[in-house]
Amino acid sequence: MNGVHDLGGMDGFGPIDFEHDEPVFHQAWQGRVFGIANAATGGPGWTLDFSRHTRERMPPALYLASSYYQRWLIGREASVLAAGQATLDELSSGHAKTPPMPAKPPAAPDTVWPNLTTGYNAERSMETAPRFAVGDSIMTRNMHPLGHTRLPRYARAKPGRIYAHRGVFVLPDTNAHGQGENPEHLYTVEIAAAALWGETANQQDKVYLDLWESYLDAI
Repeated sequence: MNGVHDLGGMDGFGPIDFEHDEPVFHQAWQGRVFGIANAATGGPGWTLDFSRHTRERMPPALYLASSYYQRWLIGREASVLAAGQATLDELSSGHAKTPPMPAKPPAAPDTVWPNLTTGYNAERSMETAPRFAVGDSIMTRNMHPLGHTRLPRYARAKPGRIYAHRGVFVLPDTNAHGQGENPEHLYTVEIAAAALWGETANQQDKVYLDLWESYLDAI
């Protein structure tokens, strides 16, 4: 979807502040949000793509005024409400008003980090051969879906070439909305910076994006 969250290629936001020796969490509440967000995964209808889309639907002013982990918290609250795991009154008060769902055994501490670093495996298999081969010229589609997509707005309707074929992966565009995984071939696409930002861009620079097959047309 088009929204303020899609900041790639936009200007006017000032330089990025780089903090040397940055701590994992600047404040204790950020660590708690991180833990809550991961503990609340896997509920009815939850997918990683759905989780991302909850943050995309934040009102623009709220999104820009919120910090990284504030967006995580708002998105997790939205997913919990959508899954029926809690009511708005329960979230506001911090207390359950109905009997809790059967609790799963807590994860052993030594399993948490491996699970986080391994992540959700979205790779799948399919018999259909890829439409494109390394070196093929392509044009990204000029698409403006109302729902979730992983094709950045700044990279639409741009020429490029297939740099690598990565395999078959779940399509986020449908998975975010409970419409099935619909796995597709995934490619790394090389696009010249000049094609994205014009003649003032460094003519030697290139941008590499991992894009699904349905985002691409042959040229």
